[in-house]
Amino acid sequence: MSERRMLILGAAGRDFHVFLVRYRDDPGVRVVGFTAAQIPGIEDRTFPAALAGPRYPAGVPIYPEAGLEALIAEQDVEEVCLAYSDLSHQEVMEKASRVLAAGARFTLPGPDETFVASRKPVVAVTAVRTGCGKSQTARALAGVLRRRGYRVVAIRHAMPYGDLLAQAAQRFAADADLDAARTTIEEEEEYQPWIDHGFVVHAGVDYRCVVAAAQAEADVLVFDGGNNDTPFVRPDLELTLVDPHRAGHESTWYPGLVNLLRADLVLVNKVDSALSTQVEAVEREVRRWRPDVPIVRARSEITVTGGVALAGKRCVVVGDGPTLTHGGASFGAGTLAVERHGGLVVDPRPWLVGSLRDTFARHGHLRHEIPAMGYSPQQVSDLQATVNAVPADLVVDGTPARLERVARFARPVVDVRYELGAEAVAELDRWLLERGFPEAR
Repeated sequence: MSERRMLILGAAGRDFHVFLVRYRDDPGVRVVGFTAAQIPGIEDRTFPAALAGPRYPAGVPIYPEAGLEALIAEQDVEEVCLAYSDLSHQEVMEKASRVLAAGARFTLPGPDETFVASRKPVVAVTAVRTGCGKSQTARALAGVLRRRGYRVVAIRHAMPYGDLLAQAAQRFAADADLDAARTTIEEEEEYQPWIDHGFVVHAGVDYRCVVAAAQAEADVLVFDGGNNDTPFVRPDLELTLVDPHRAGHESTWYPGLVNLLRADLVLVNKVDSALSTQVEAVEREVRRWRPDVPIVRARSEITVTGGVALAGKRCVVVGDGPTLTHGGASFGAGTLAVERHGGLVVDPRPWLVGSLRDTFARHGHLRHEIPAMGYSPQQVSDLQATVNAVPADLVVDGTPARLERVARFARPVVDVRYELGAEAVAELDRWLLERGFPEAR
């Protein structure tokens, strides 16, 4: 059988998963490379031979996506597979057009061909965009199930930005596990809140191994998705979040619309900070595609810790990196907390250092909130230097991580947390009961 030569477009997560689950052992496909986008510093690596298997004794090279057309020509690529998320439909078709114009076929792998099966029930939490509040919702679901007597383990969307062999399958149950794994800020943004709530979370490159390890210590798995990606593991229930601050995006971003069309329940988050007209607009769009799907409205309840008053204080605000960059949001919980407590958000742009200047230049919507870019030691250093240079009284940490674990700040740090509102949690409790999760015996 002749092999068709394939290039996989990715961002260090879905791309590796699709390769391992769908193409690694397919004798009709030869993957000649991955490309990398969205996340800085993940290109110019090699997917290791130990994970790639015997058909790839030298591993699989990873290239910058910017050289797509040249790669198609140089590598005699016949097919290009798109395997990453949070792209507008316009961007998807622009990439497809570039591929077709270069003479190759363009494909999108379907969820069913890339699911890993679990022998334990799986509840998956997805969204139509990055930053809708998946993790707080996933933790709320996990909390409901734990109170019912189930052993619940979280499985996170892959974020393998470092040593891919070391990140094949990871387990996090304590801060010491984060330290041992030398996690990036973005990884800590996802793992730290689970640990703080007393849950174990599994993640990694090889999802067959991840699921096998997680289900060995659980009655139920909760998939906490990344970006607006589809689940990596076959779900028994799917909950999809929409964001009224970005009304209209539920049907214009890939693969967010896929998640909306698959959802067993749709949760409209952040209704306490959005206008009623925005909430109504997003619900109308949901109904256009899914007339009969149950919809739950939810508050994203913000709390401020640290014992320092924000009123009258100048604050430099740091927020979740992916939400503020490729997620397209210009503010998050940190800004809302400052405004609600009478503080003043200081514009950090005159004091940006190093890579953060480039980040703001690439993402023109950014204004007063600094994305916590921490994929490398240099980015952490630039973040620390920028925050310390801004003339402010307080640092407001609006990320899900604890930034004081990885950086030293010259001013007191106020930590902002956000959890799903109690009314929505009660609705999720009823929904899980109706969908087959009674009290555990």
